Formats: sequence, C-alpha cells, structure tokens
Amino acid sequence: MDTLFGRDAECRRLDELLNSKKAEFIALYGRRRVGKTFLIDEYLKDKIAFKVSGVLNQGTQAQKSAFRIALDKQGYPEPTEQTWMDMFYALQKLLQSKTESDKPCVLFIDELPCFDVARSGFIPALDHFWNTWASKYHNVKLIVCGSATSWMIDKLINNHGGLYNRVTAQIHLHPFTLKQTEDYFKNRNIKWNRLQITQFYMFTGGIPYYLSLVGQQDSVPQAIDNLYFRRDAPLQREYNHLMASLYNSPDPYTRIIDSLVVRKQGMSREEISQLTGIPTGGRLTKMLQELEESDFIRSYFTREKKIKQNNYLYQLCDMFCSFHLFFRGKGINDDKFWENNINTPLINTWYGFAFERVVMQHIDQIKQSLSIAGISVNYYAWRSRTTEPKSQIDLILDRADNIVNLCEIKYSKTPYSISKEEDKKLFLREQNFITETNTKQGVHLTLITPFGVNKNSYWANVSSEVTLDGLFER
Repeated sequence: MDTLFGRDAECRRLDELLNSKKAEFIALYGRRRVGKTFLIDEYLKDKIAFKVSGVLNQGTQAQKSAFRIALDKQGYPEPTEQTWMDMFYALQKLLQSKTESDKPCVLFIDELPCFDVARSGFIPALDHFWNTWASKYHNVKLIVCGSATSWMIDKLINNHGGLYNRVTAQIHLHPFTLKQTEDYFKNRNIKWNRLQITQFYMFTGGIPYYLSLVGQQDSVPQAIDNLYFRRDAPLQREYNHLMASLYNSPDPYTRIIDSLVVRKQGMSREEISQLTGIPTGGRLTKMLQELEESDFIRSYFTREKKIKQNNYLYQLCDMFCSFHLFFRGKGINDDKFWENNINTPLINTWYGFAFERVVMQHIDQIKQSLSIAGISVNYYAWRSRTTEPKSQIDLILDRADNIVNLCEIKYSKTPYSISKEEDKKLFLREQNFITETNTKQGVHLTLITPFGVNKNSYWANVSSEVTLDGLFER
C-alpha cells in the first residue's frame, strides 16, 4: 500500500479528535494486516511528536530498548532510564515544550499489548503518565494501537483498574468493502473487472496487506496461486501466524473457527460448545466477543430468536480464514493449483460458499441497491421447524415499512437462470415461511446474484434483484 485509500470515515474521525479542545486517549484496534499502523503513519505523519512500537513476542528488556531508541530518535539526550516510570518521565520532559503550542501533539504507541509483559509495571506507568501529565494538556493526543484485539478490549477499553474509563475514543478498523477494494486496485492500475475483484475478495476479503501483494500483471488465478499455493507463498502460513499474534493461547479460538467451517449458515453457542468442548459459560462468551471484535466471526439472529438476548447464531465471516480452512488438508501440491483447476466442482463449490459470505458483509450496500437505505431494517436468517426437508433462508430483510425481503443468494458467472425445479423450490420456501411465521407483512422474493436473472418463464416470482453493481455501492 503506497497511498491511503478507503479510510475516509476514519480520517474524518481523527480530524475531529485532533481538533478537540481536550486531551484524547484514542484506542485503535482491528484485525492483523488491516492497516492500523499505515493509517496513522500516513495520515498523521507530520503531526506525530513521538512514536514507539512494541516488539512482538519479546520480554521486558527488548520493550525498554525499543522505547529508549524511540526517545533517542526524537532527541532525548542519552536515555538511560531503568523503570517504566522513568521512561515515561523522560517522555514527559521530551514533550513538555510541545504542550505550549496549539498544534496537536500526537503520541503514537504501536503494538501496545507487546509492552504489557507480566510484572513489568508498564500499565501502571502508562496510567500514571496519562493521569498526572498528558491528560492535563488539551493538545496531547495519545493514540495506542494493537492487533491483539482481546488485550485491547480487556486491558484497555474494558479495563477496571488504573486505566478504567481513560480511553476517550475508539476506532475499530474494518476490512475494505468491495468498492474500497476496487478503488484501491484502480489506484495501483490493476485492471480487473468487478467479477474478478469479487473472486479475489472471496480469497482475501478486504485486507489491505493481502491486496498489496497482487502483481500488476497478475490474473486472479495467478494471484491466488502466487499468494497461497506456490512453494513458500507469502500467505501459506498466514493463518497460524494470525492466530498466534492475536491470542496468547490460540488453541480454543482456532477450535471455534474450525467448528464454524462445518456449518456455513452458522451455529448457536450450544452447538459450538458441543463441537469444541468449551463449556457454554462466560469464557465462551468472552472468546466469541473477541473473535467478533477481530472481524473473524459475526453474530446474527434467526427470526424466532431475534427477541431473545444472547441467543445468536455465529458465522465465520473472515474470507481468508474460510479459504484456508476449506482447502487445508486436501493434499494440494501444485504451484498452479488455481490456474489448473478453474471450473472444477471443487472451486465452483468454493465460489458458491464464499459468495454468500461476501453478500453477508455488504448488507448496507444491499439496502442501498434496493432503495431502502433510509428505512429501519433488521436482518436475520430463518430455519423451518416443521417442513421436510427443512426450508432455510440465509438472509431476511425485515423492514419497518411492513415488507420482508426473502433473499436467495446464487453465485453464477453469467445471468442466473431459474429452472422449473428451482422455481418450485423458491415458491415452496416462500410459502413455508409465510405459513410457519404467520406473517402479515408483504413478502418479496429477492435474488442476489452477480449478473441478475435471466428473464425466462420462471423468473416472474422474483420481486427484486441485487447484482454485483449493487454490492459495489459505496
């Protein structure tokens, strides 16, 4: 990534905080590789008065050395301080003159969780620095950042100790949407059409770092092979590195993610507990929350459960993790696997599963495409309890204008043709929903497919369509 793209909302928020009339303690968090450090370095590069980054998987001495080097780079003479209290006092002396200006004095502590080594005293020292000095100056803006989302939430945002209620603002950095991905590729002169961008998005999601690895002349199959399937590809071991960098004990988190691959529609807490062996209590609740905050999973309701608290279904939504777990263990030993297997049942099956996940990440865009962005909408799934075979609708838009959109998601490289058999299934599914839920709302069948629906003799029951152009709405 050589230019800042797709972060307009976050930049506006940073501007608001930098121009506020009080000290700000800003927590920036999000999934690894989503571009947190790049956002601050690129957008605030001329305003950063002090920057330090924690050292991954190292002890207290390495963290202190990193801090001393940062002090030295910023002009503090011969930093020899021994304790974290001394370190922050040195930082205070270094920055004292900058607090007398009206210009923002930005302090950026990157990979903050790395500094919190057991019994090191870092957190009490940071708390003391903020409470006794930094918070007193309206132009001091302390930005802390970390990929270890569980630490950021537990030790910082929800801290009940010294840092309790200190954070004044939170910025959760999410992956790019399809449109943001398209804008990024255009800037890099990668000339893919919207279907190609969507196919690559099914592999990586909108993770900026992964997008930055694409060669300008690569086709989609070449890019996937180069990044994942060829020998020593850069993303071949990414999943294990991802889990290890986010969680001190990644095993239970990977068990949850592995379990969610089994059922693409999602699972309840009880089902996850049964598959993973993790008791359905506070520990499981915490882990599910952390995975959701890291954008690995999403929670949503079924129609019957939507009014009950804590009765969610959980679904894997991280595209790269889903891709890795789908193809892991299949004995693939081919540097050009994707190029050599285009249009095989295995890859076509993958595209079908992955397109559903892409759709679920673009609910706002679907609402815009259907011209209902200004209407309050709840969305959830529905599973029949009475029909055989069980009817299921993966996405329902329950609108405040007394309309329900039953969304059928179909992946196709050409306009989708509804067959006689498919038409019968769609009709029965709609009737089963109306009968079982006893809804009095208007029911609209909506087809979400890349290139719309062929206007054959079986498309008349389709009330509305959403195509790729709709998913690429801003």
